[in-house]
Amino acid sequence: MHGSRWRREETGPVGNAARRWRLPPTLHELQSSRVHLAGISANPNGAWVTQQARNLLMRLEDEGVRARVLIRDRDSKFTAVFDEVFRSEGLRLIKAPIAAPRAKAHAERWVGSTRRECLDRILIVSRRQLETVLREYVAYYNTHRPHRSLDQQPPLLKTRPVPPPDLEWRVRRRDRLGGLLHEYELAA
Repeated sequence: MHGSRWRREETGPVGNAARRWRLPPTLHELQSSRVHLAGISANPNGAWVTQQARNLLMRLEDEGVRARVLIRDRDSKFTAVFDEVFRSEGLRLIKAPIAAPRAKAHAERWVGSTRRECLDRILIVSRRQLETVLREYVAYYNTHRPHRSLDQQPPLLKTRPVPPPDLEWRVRRRDRLGGLLHEYELAA
């Protein structure tokens, strides 16, 4: 993995009715464009964010993902203890410059995509619903959504699509989030 980004959304709350919820911390694998979601809290503080970092590192270790670099913003919730969690795992920490959205382009793009494609279309009324919706969207983002940087393939591509020998195409549609997101694949 070339690097990873841990970024907490700071532009404001999520959803129409759930104004108290913020987009949770996410880890972005820059090489593969894969996103990992941390927990959700209405009032995240330094201790909570640090625990989420520990949980995320354990999950990544179980999956065999090894990060080398962590690019993070300068939010006060990212304390010295938070930094030490990643340093103890051998990661190099880089603090993004102040007021430099281009330095955090991957995270900004993730936030925009999540809002445009998912959260702006659903009325979120509880923490549990927000977590369910975001976990489903992350699964969609990682396994089906095309990415330009990956030649229009998802980060976790199962197998490359092979066109059928005859020119008759059968397409199967799978709905996610109650039909908000659609996945299409060639039927056997």
